[in-house]
This record gives sequence, C-alpha cells and structure tokens, in this order.
Amino acid sequence: MNAARICLIGGSGFVGRHLAARLVRSGYEVKVLTRRREDHRELLVLPNLTLTECNIFNKDDLCAQLTDMDVAVNLVGILNERRKGDFQRVHVDLSCLIIEACQSSGVKQLLHMSALKADGQNGPSQYLRTKGEAETAVLAATDIQVTAFRPSVIFGPDDLFFNRFAQLLAITPGIFPLACANARFAPVYVEDVAEAFVQSINNRATYGQAYELCGPSPYSLRELVDYTAKLSGNKRLIINLGDRLSWWQGRIMEYLPGKPFSRDNFLSTRVNSLCKSTFPDVFDITPASIESIVPGYLGKQHLNARYSAFRSKAGR
Repeated sequence: MNAARICLIGGSGFVGRHLAARLVRSGYEVKVLTRRREDHRELLVLPNLTLTECNIFNKDDLCAQLTDMDVAVNLVGILNERRKGDFQRVHVDLSCLIIEACQSSGVKQLLHMSALKADGQNGPSQYLRTKGEAETAVLAATDIQVTAFRPSVIFGPDDLFFNRFAQLLAITPGIFPLACANARFAPVYVEDVAEAFVQSINNRATYGQAYELCGPSPYSLRELVDYTAKLSGNKRLIINLGDRLSWWQGRIMEYLPGKPFSRDNFLSTRVNSLCKSTFPDVFDITPASIESIVPGYLGKQHLNARYSAFRSKAGR
C-alpha cells in the first residue's frame, strides 16, 4: 500500500471520478472535496476514499482539508460562464488560492489540469486565456512541485462530448447544423489521462513540466459528429456552418439552459486542439483510440439498453 494521501479538488466530475477509482486501485488514500456530499455518494463505494464537503473558495476551509495531505490535484474548470467573471474566478483566482493553501498546509506536490492551447497572452477565447494564466501561475509557485496537464477533448463512457452530440442528434429532426465543423481535435481517453496523473505522483521527472495529452489520431469535428451519428443510429444530414453562422449559433445557444454552445466556445475552436508530438514518453501509456472505446458506450445496442432501462425505471 502506498502511504501517500491525495486530495482531489473538483474530484466529483468526469475526470475526477475516473482518477479517484484509479488512485484507490493503486493503493492511495483519497479525499474528494465537494460542495454537496449527497450528490456524489456513488464515490463512497471506493475503499480508502473520503468524500468531504468543502467551500473550496474559502482559504481557511481549503487549508483545513489539505492538512496532512501529500498531494493535491486541481481538476476544477468550466467551459462557459454563468456570470461575468466566472472564468477569472474559477480558473485563475482559485488556482492561486489552491497554491497558497498548499503552501500553508505543507502539501508538497500539485497536479494541475490545464487545457490544450491554453495561452494567457494570445489565447483566442476567455477560456483559453484564463486557463493559460492559471497554468503560468501554478508553474511559477515556490515550495511546491507542480505538474500541469494539457489534454485535448477527453472522452469516456460518461463524457460530455460524444454523449452530448448523440443526444443532440437524437432530438434534431432531419438536418443537423454543425458549427465549427472544420475544427480539429485529437480526443484522449479519460483512463489514459487519469493514468498520466497517477504516474506523475512523486515522479521527479515531471516536476515543473506541462504535458500535452492527445489520443493517437486527429479528426475534424465533422468527422467526429459523423462517427457519433453512425454509432448511435441517428443519421442526419449534417450541414457545415461557416464562421459567421457558427458565431451566431453560439450567440443564440449560450442563452439556452446549460449553454450547449457559446461565442467563447466558438473562439476556442479558432486554434486546433492538436498536440505537437505523441503521448509524452515519460509516461508508460499507449493512448487508446476512439474506435476501440466509443462503440462500447455509444453503439446503438448499448443506447437502446439505456433507453429501455430508463423506461422501466419510469414504469413505462
């Protein structure tokens, strides 16, 4: 058993759930901080995991939870703002607060989730600029060893990428207008991302580094949506929208519940989400392809089973 104690900040989200499970399997003691413990009780089935309510924006609360922890992991991030200034508050201000809390509590290592193409100076969107500012700030911290990760879009069974497009395709009759169809991504499997985090713990070779994480193949957004339509059995006539119409789609959809697309998302796609090289050699990981994973959770047979389970639960 490893003695190291790991605190996950933002650990109840998509990546956090997979990382928590992998850390527990690797023998670590894990604490997950959350705003509402009752909403994430499914994590309690994991042995050696503590689920604790905490206001992570309060330094005293955060310091109290980080006391006696060996490693902190910051997975907090948002794709869109609910209120003006949320990008700054969640990405930059919180990251700086976490550094201060780690230093005050004696935490020796921080693993920080950034984003591919994050750039505090030249990022085309608020999302990428604030992610870049946060990454620069944490890597400059003293008295703590920091490793940052810059993934392309992350996929897995409970992702908000392939699953969301499958849902949108299912409710869109006939024609599917697609914004930013030529934007390019190299989707990376969530378990590969989680394993990179695990392999960075107490790994001196990773200290002070920022690693780009991509899957093995690049695709245009159009190709990924076509693939989703084929797997889910929701064939539609997909129409590529030009830049102007994509911007207008973002302007309209950012006022819908959940902000499925926004003008800031549109701006983020102005740079391709592709890595400069293959998966970092420092990690003993061969990244999984979408073709080897996605059919297992997005195939029509699997989706039909999910719909049947939903109908059964609803008594229909």
